[in-house]
Amino acid sequence: MTAIRCNSLAAAALWISFVAHNGVCGFYLPGVNPQSFASGDVVKLKVNKMTSSKTLLPIDYYRLPFCAPPDGPKMDNENLGEFLAGDRIESSPYLLQMKTEMYCQQLCISNLGRGEQRGMTPNKVVKAIRKEYHNNWIVDNLSAASKVEDDSTITTRYWQGFPVGFIAEDSQLAYVHNHVNIEIMFHPVENEVDKYRVVRFTVEPFSVKHDFVPVDEVTEDITVGDDNILSLATVATIKNPIASCNPDFTADQKTHTNYEMVTDIGREPQPASGQVLFTYDVHWEQNDDLHWASRWDIYLSMDDAIPAKVHWLSIANSLVIVSVLSAMIVAILLRNLRQDLARYNRLATDEEKADDLEEKGWKLVHADVFRPPSFSPLLLSVCCGTGAQLLCMTFWTIIFSALGFLSPARRGALLMAELIFYVLMGVVSGYVTARFYKTFKGKSWQNATLCTSLGFPGLCFLAFFSMDLMAWSYGSTDAVPFTTMLVLLVLWFGISTPLVFLGAYFGYKQDAFEFPVKTSNIPRQIPDQPWFMGVPFTLMIGGILPFGACFVELYFILASVWMDYYYYVFGFLLLVFVILILTCAEITLLFNYFQLCNEDYHWWWRSFGTAGSTAIYVFLYSFIYFQQLEANSFSTYVLYFGYMGLASLGLFLMTGFIGVASSLWFNKTIFGSLKVD
Repeated sequence: MTAIRCNSLAAAALWISFVAHNGVCGFYLPGVNPQSFASGDVVKLKVNKMTSSKTLLPIDYYRLPFCAPPDGPKMDNENLGEFLAGDRIESSPYLLQMKTEMYCQQLCISNLGRGEQRGMTPNKVVKAIRKEYHNNWIVDNLSAASKVEDDSTITTRYWQGFPVGFIAEDSQLAYVHNHVNIEIMFHPVENEVDKYRVVRFTVEPFSVKHDFVPVDEVTEDITVGDDNILSLATVATIKNPIASCNPDFTADQKTHTNYEMVTDIGREPQPASGQVLFTYDVHWEQNDDLHWASRWDIYLSMDDAIPAKVHWLSIANSLVIVSVLSAMIVAILLRNLRQDLARYNRLATDEEKADDLEEKGWKLVHADVFRPPSFSPLLLSVCCGTGAQLLCMTFWTIIFSALGFLSPARRGALLMAELIFYVLMGVVSGYVTARFYKTFKGKSWQNATLCTSLGFPGLCFLAFFSMDLMAWSYGSTDAVPFTTMLVLLVLWFGISTPLVFLGAYFGYKQDAFEFPVKTSNIPRQIPDQPWFMGVPFTLMIGGILPFGACFVELYFILASVWMDYYYYVFGFLLLVFVILILTCAEITLLFNYFQLCNEDYHWWWRSFGTAGSTAIYVFLYSFIYFQQLEANSFSTYVLYFGYMGLASLGLFLMTGFIGVASSLWFNKTIFGSLKVD
């Protein structure tokens, strides 16, 4: 038996190590069919929402007066997850051809609005620049990396897109990036002639003040010539062209726009106002070493901006906490329990009977330990059922993510998976609620089931709808369309609620939990408790250790949610999730044992709060993290703390259920080993 157990543990350890390793390497299963292009084929460039870590309110790309396609932008077909994430992927006027170089291609002339003046309201583009909005472009489903160049360094960043413009340090005026270098790497397709795949997409933005004269009549439309090269309209004549825009240079003489051209003597950046000419370069580079299947790796690792060593140190820190707690359980619980059971179960001698020694400890509460909670058994049952639902949803989401089924190439897939797993786990919620409520001898089973199906989802929907109205009032793409709201309601009432009732039906069909001891009719009086066994102290200590075991990964998760970082180390997250469950269970067992030793049998809610207090520390930590966002608007406060409050509430229910389940198992075990007269 021991050998089988050791082999099972070894296999589990190897599997978790495999998942952790793949989480580091950005492993994901193929599911998006690769698209191949021949030389000269059109490669579409699409635009997505613009994001800002200052406002947390993404806005539509064409909300600003940027160049649009001649027939207007067209929306891509998006899934539910993309809508919920605020993605709005649309077509753009940027025309690219595989392996076709372009130099200072004119796009359009756009009026950005009036210039910046003291006492005057700035135009939309200036507001977006000052709020640090970033463009998010897509080529062949690959997000744009941002290249930033200065006098000494070139920095490439694979998250957050590239900025709309910048604020000059000396004048504090806003300047727009009206020229971009679009750099695309491609890889030849094996076993196919003249077929190529996009493996990297980088945008280097510049601000170039073109002194131009608009062309009154455009005589050249967008056509495809005999050489299959797009011929684009010229919208202006540039009077002071940089080298890449000089029409006197032939294609062989031209070079792509670079930092030296833009910052040359006599050159100025383009203010974010007035008539602005937008231009772009396209540069193609062949990369024989980078394959299509590995093109997301540098995004997922964020170009090693956060080394894997940081995550391993986080795991080591968490394992230390688990080891300390486990050592305390072995030293305190097992040793003391063995002594207690030996003392309680042995026959008393005549001398001890004569002395009439008074018994002390947790044996005295054997007739009350499984008494239903004194405060709202129905509410505790509902909380445990919802916590079990969230626990199963989180577990399966992390498992599928760690195994590579939820790749970043499938935008919105992670949100979709969370939503689907939550809806499907409604049967678990109903079942757990029914089992607990029947054990507590509750009679209003319809109310309990109804509260389970409507309670937490209803609270989330109410908060989500309120914040959706706020996002709508600000014109943000975070505002979910009405049809998407209807889909959410169908998932809630059409699938989740029936599954909750189905689970409750099977739960009520089962017998109540069997306890090893009988409960007396008259409750035992609880003696006065020491200060360190009070609710405030247990909440403070009970949550700090589980939070300490996971706060490093929490930082990266928050950065992914609020600062548009990529997070794909789900192997590490799986390990941290297991450690979180263990620490919550162990710290709850310790306090549960101390509480019973002090003859306090009101452990149901106490165990729920002890483990659930981890969420309190998470919510408090969100205040510290909020300082990094540099946000100062009312809407940002409401959105950030509203969603963090909901997330903390969900974590409170999930960890609270872990605490109750572990204490229930512990109490049944120790009292089942006790001989009671």
